[in-house]
Amino acid sequence: MSENSFSRELRLLTPTHFEKVFQKAIPSVSPQLTVLGRFNQLEHPRLGITISKKRVKKAHDRNRIKRLIRESFRLHQQQLPNTDIVVVGKSGLDTMTNQQITLLLGKLWKKLANRCAQSQSG
Repeated sequence: MSENSFSRELRLLTPTHFEKVFQKAIPSVSPQLTVLGRFNQLEHPRLGITISKKRVKKAHDRNRIKRLIRESFRLHQQQLPNTDIVVVGKSGLDTMTNQQITLLLGKLWKKLANRCAQSQSG
């Protein structure tokens, strides 16, 4: 696997993968995004994204946000622990600029990594 790719094995693909994360998650929360993580048995983190039509009305906005999340994950995956991660979009996310979303995701990845480290040591 190349250093900064986003291949199929880095994605949560089935509803069961998502449900497992939702059941016992370590949260990293902001007003616009919630990042949930749960340790996996793999050698790398995996990502799932859920942004509902109710929260972000226009398809092109949902697609733009998903692209930004995937790109941010791709760039930060080396710093993340071996976790399954679900990013949940909230209302107001579509009003943010690309730069604001990227900065917010950077903070949430760090917050999640810190919380995962604390839960493992504690």
